[in-house]
Amino acid sequence: MDIKYFRLIKTITEEGNIANSSERLFLTQSALSHQLKELEGRLGFKVFHRTRNKWKLTEEGLELYKMANEVLETIAQGFNSIQQIKNGSKGSIKVSTECYSFYQGLPGFIQKMGMLYPQIDVDLILEATHQPISKLLSNEIDIALVTSEPANDQLSSIALFEDETYAIMHKEHRYSEVEYLSADNFEDIHLIIHSFPLETVSVYEQFLKPNKITPIKISAIPLTEVSLEMVNANMGVICMPKWALKLLKIPKDLIFKSIGKYGVKRTHYLVIRKEDINKKYINDFVSSFEEGFLSI
Repeated sequence: MDIKYFRLIKTITEEGNIANSSERLFLTQSALSHQLKELEGRLGFKVFHRTRNKWKLTEEGLELYKMANEVLETIAQGFNSIQQIKNGSKGSIKVSTECYSFYQGLPGFIQKMGMLYPQIDVDLILEATHQPISKLLSNEIDIALVTSEPANDQLSSIALFEDETYAIMHKEHRYSEVEYLSADNFEDIHLIIHSFPLETVSVYEQFLKPNKITPIKISAIPLTEVSLEMVNANMGVICMPKWALKLLKIPKDLIFKSIGKYGVKRTHYLVIRKEDINKKYINDFVSSFEEGFLSI
């Protein structure tokens, strides 16, 4: 049965007659009378007992009225749920990382997000780099990309992938023939990093610091392309995962060396506030990141 008939029955019952229902339904009395006559013709019974001042439901009409309330309420709830989903799909997300090297590939991912989810506005917050967890807790950003799972009851972490950090050097570097770089090897290496402090550099924090080793020289160069040029000139060594370089042209004379016998490996996490877990636009970002970041 067409929904318009349910609205007609409900409105006439609540308003008492067609005259009062006309304004509420934005139709003329003649049009409403035609609809009711058409409905009763299809059903084969009267819906209302008509009197001059008050229309009353027949026994069959009373059942239709109950049905009309249930159907219209279900429809209203359904549209309300759809609207909530639609509203929840829109939002602004501020993202930051614990290291500048993590931004490699993020612009391409954000561009892809813009095509798939034009209602989600994603911004990279460079100022929060090196301190994304504290900025997340202070609501200055919404998502943090880090390599250690924070122990905080307000936060939720999603493990993404594991990578390995390699030492990248020129093929004529003094350590180019070793199977892997030991901690002692770094004592006379010029280590090129993206930025200070050293505590944000994974090779230092995970490998050199525990072995109480500090390279003879450390230079901070925020541009990976410039760092690669220096390494290609055999002026130093950088330590990065291979995925962070896949968008760049690697000079043919550079080689990759494992760091330590078992390599320097780390797990990447996306961290969000627990209060944001049920926000659809946040979940859309997270699921897209899990599926597509490494494929860019």
